[in-house]
Amino acid sequence: MPRRFAVLLAGALLVAALVAAAGRSVDQAAPQAHAYALTADAIAPLRQSRLAQADVTFRGGPITTSTGETVDVQVSTALPADTSTPQNWAEFLTGLTHGPEVSLLTVYIVTFDEAQQICGSNALGCYGHDELVAPGELELADATPEEVVRHEYGHHIALHRLNTPWEAIDWGPKRWASAMDVCARVGRREAFPGDEGEHYLQNPGESFAESFMHLNEARLGLPETPWGYDPIFTPDAGALAAIEQDVLKPWKKTPLKFLSGRFSRRGQQKTFTFKTPLDGVFAAELHGPRGTTLTVSGPANIKRVSSGLSAALVCGERSVKARFTAGGAGRFAAATVIP
Repeated sequence: MPRRFAVLLAGALLVAALVAAAGRSVDQAAPQAHAYALTADAIAPLRQSRLAQADVTFRGGPITTSTGETVDVQVSTALPADTSTPQNWAEFLTGLTHGPEVSLLTVYIVTFDEAQQICGSNALGCYGHDELVAPGELELADATPEEVVRHEYGHHIALHRLNTPWEAIDWGPKRWASAMDVCARVGRREAFPGDEGEHYLQNPGESFAESFMHLNEARLGLPETPWGYDPIFTPDAGALAAIEQDVLKPWKKTPLKFLSGRFSRRGQQKTFTFKTPLDGVFAAELHGPRGTTLTVSGPANIKRVSSGLSAALVCGERSVKARFTAGGAGRFAAATVIP
């Protein structure tokens, strides 16, 4: 990176910090832990203390599957040894649409009563910090153990994906969150990232996990589970395709892109249009003859850090314009960060 553009990243980080601060006014401090619920209230996320204190013994450990991948699967000894095996569950997990994050996971398959003891009385299963708890039997709920595991694995996907400047575990990964207009919905108070209580059904992190379950049902030709979250997040083909991209080709922080050219006179303007297919932070920095200025337009939230450095939060806008105005004749150089 040319040294003169090093400040660009600082400008982008400034906008990210402002966005994060604004987000917390809507998103009430949510832990990186989630529960698959029987009801939408009194949700109890996975807490390591509950798991450690649970009166459960396990069989299993790191299991190598037919794909050559390894998953740590622990099965409660209270479950039948012939029908609920660590190997079967490990094969099930590596059969999901997944990436290398599968090897970071520890799965605890327990009885329904043990799941409620660990996850809470209104939860079927739970996930947090690379640990997943799910029942190997379900007699009282309108769900299957496989559905619970698919949903909770969606949270595991989100934990290991990016959606800068937001937390993917709460907002969903970059491509899905952009496709579902999460940023704009948060601004309109239609979506509540990280809310595991009153607005559980409007929590995009939960809808992403449920949509991940639907993706795997569709891929395997299984009957589609009825959608139980807010209808605004009901997955369509575009949303499922975005999830598949998020899983298999994770979005990464965008590198700087450079522009250069020459101004022939003072006051000359050059306008560039940048496509912004994803929500996030756009930043641009311009260097040129003394008095050269940069103007960014398009997004509603633009932070002008200096005459030559601006950043903006892209929140549903699919293009951003940058206008360079010459302070005099001479060469110019610019760099951008595009989400």
